[in-house]
Amino acid sequence: MKISQYRNLIIDMDGVLWRGNSALPGLKDFVTTIRNTKCRMVLATNNSSSTVDQYINKLKRMGVNVSPEEILTSAQATGTYLQKIAKKGSRVFVIGGDGITNAIIDHEFVITEDDPEYVVIGIDKKITWEKLNTAVMNIRAGAKFIGTNPDSTYPTENGIGVGNGAILAAIEVATGVSPLVIGKPETPIYEQALERLGSNSSDTLMIGDRLDTDILGAQRADIHTLLVLTGVTTLELLETSVIQPDLVLTGLPDIISGLLAD
Repeated sequence: MKISQYRNLIIDMDGVLWRGNSALPGLKDFVTTIRNTKCRMVLATNNSSSTVDQYINKLKRMGVNVSPEEILTSAQATGTYLQKIAKKGSRVFVIGGDGITNAIIDHEFVITEDDPEYVVIGIDKKITWEKLNTAVMNIRAGAKFIGTNPDSTYPTENGIGVGNGAILAAIEVATGVSPLVIGKPETPIYEQALERLGSNSSDTLMIGDRLDTDILGAQRADIHTLLVLTGVTTLELLETSVIQPDLVLTGLPDIISGLLAD
C-alpha cells in the first residue's frame, strides 16, 4: 500500500495533528505537502467541544491555514444527522461545549431542559451532577438519546484523560438506554466526509490514532486506514487488538515521506 496513491484524506486531529494545545512534530510541513501534492483533505474529529471557527483559529496559531469546508466535527455531523430525522424546531437538551451547542442551534433546533424530544451528549469539561440528572430524567421520560462520539479517553499534553464515552456510559447505566452514536466509529461522519471530498471509499485514506474509532469506523465504511502512534494507540495495544490498520507509522514526518514517494 502506497500513501501517494490516495488523493483524498480523512484526517483525525487530536493525537494526530496535536496533543492538547501542542502541535505534533511535522504539522506545518504535513499540510504544506498535502497542498503541494494536490490532495484533498477533511479534518474529521470526534471532539465536539469546539466550533469550526475555534478549530480554524487553533490551527492558525500552529501556523496552518484551513478552510471551514476542510473541518468536520462530530458536533456538525450530529446536527446534520438530526436534521434528517427530526422536524425543524424540535426540542433538544444538550450537554457539551460550544461546538455541539452551536451546531444544534445552526441546524435550527431549540435547546431546552424541559420536555425535549432528543437528548444530545458531547464532551463537557464542566460536567455536573445536575446536567447528568437532567439528561437521565429526560431520557427516562422518552427523549431519544444521541451521542456525538463514544471515545472513552482523550489525549492531552499530560497523558490520556476522560472522554465523552465515559459520560455516555454513566447515562446509559442510569437509564438502561444505549445512545445512537453519530461520530467515529459509526458511519454517518464518514459518509459526510466522503460527500465533502467528492470521493468514494476506494480512493480515500483515513489517518487516525485510535483503533476503536478512527480505524474501526473507516473499515466499516470500506476506507483504507493508516494508524499513527502519536495519540491513544500504543504498539502494545496494537499487538493485542483484533482491529488492525492497513499501515502503521510513527508520526507525521513518515506520512510526509509517503505522500512524496513515487
